[in-house]
Amino acid sequence: MDTDVIVVGGGILGLASALALSERSPDLRLTLLEKEPALAVHQSGHNSGVVHAGLYYAPGSLKGELCRTGRRLLEAFCSEHEIPLRRCGKLVVAVDESELDRLAELKRRGTGNGLEGLAELERSELRQIEPNVRGVRGLHVPESGIVDFRLVAERIAELLRRRGVTFELGSRVERIEQSGGGLSIATTRGRWQAAALVACAGLQSDRVAALAGAEIDVRIVPFRGAYWVLKDAAAALVRGLVYPVPNPEFPFLGVHFTRRIDGAVWAGPNAMPALAREGYSRRSVSARDAAQALSWPGMLRFAIRYGRMGVTEVWRDLVRPAAVREMQRYLPALRRSDVVRGPTGVRAQVMTRSGELVDDFLFAEGPRSLHVVNAPSPGATSSLAIGRHIAARAAELFGL
Repeated sequence: MDTDVIVVGGGILGLASALALSERSPDLRLTLLEKEPALAVHQSGHNSGVVHAGLYYAPGSLKGELCRTGRRLLEAFCSEHEIPLRRCGKLVVAVDESELDRLAELKRRGTGNGLEGLAELERSELRQIEPNVRGVRGLHVPESGIVDFRLVAERIAELLRRRGVTFELGSRVERIEQSGGGLSIATTRGRWQAAALVACAGLQSDRVAALAGAEIDVRIVPFRGAYWVLKDAAAALVRGLVYPVPNPEFPFLGVHFTRRIDGAVWAGPNAMPALAREGYSRRSVSARDAAQALSWPGMLRFAIRYGRMGVTEVWRDLVRPAAVREMQRYLPALRRSDVVRGPTGVRAQVMTRSGELVDDFLFAEGPRSLHVVNAPSPGATSSLAIGRHIAARAAELFGL
């Protein structure tokens, strides 16, 4: 064997999994394959930088458990390695009384997930946390924070290199075959023999799983999310994180405001089906990606169910006044001239044949392989905990 374990994917989950494997078995020979010429290029480098506390997730769910553990591990890692991380807190705002029952449910979930310091605020108390926010009631989550996840990924990579992990950048996996009690992995830069494979392939996770022979009956359907940026004067309107009460009739969160670790304030993102898994502009089209998404049976069912809201999302993306009006529900002082277009990301979202979006983390197994198939938000927050989860399971499966 050229190496003991191949890790596919150089985003924060692949790096965290390699770190956990190296901590569990220091003598393990590890090789990390990344198809891009740099690390953390896609989801890890295009997110808003929010460190989630674990408010939204059903108590007892894998997502709730790994988010709570992952946040603690992330905070400790950042403290040890001098990475700026700030607990700025999150304010979830109910703009009218129709949202109060859902706000109460959020508090119940947060309490069930062990969050500390949760506080339900009346209208007059909202201004003590966010003076410029309008609402009838709010929920303050003091344990939420912000960090630069690309910087976290870079620090993990530095540790791995010092531990002797081999990095092969620009190496896209093309074939995976069983060979001699292990696996033969063909890439664009050569072939590797490995005893086992761990894949954290993000936007390509279903394809890598299929190459490895893992049986999964779901598909990655990409959703592009565009942010708006508040100009300097308007950025002063937001102190920390301002979030809406989730709408159960729509599978995405809706507009929210994020003060990032560099001081900028982002609003968004929206959510629109993308025609390219790694396309960050409206004009990005991949014939292969588009064909696979549009031909998936669940896509038509999803479109029928959420078509009207989808049109609204597209409209707000194209028309700045429409986007600003939605923001003004929370920040009435915001003006159209205060907002400019910002960066864009693409979510790797798993969809079932029935058109349901898989909400929880999803793992799959193949011959001598283990795959992270679905890791939506809070995937980055949970990354170090997901890495330990992967390493423990890999040890059982592969006898590491």
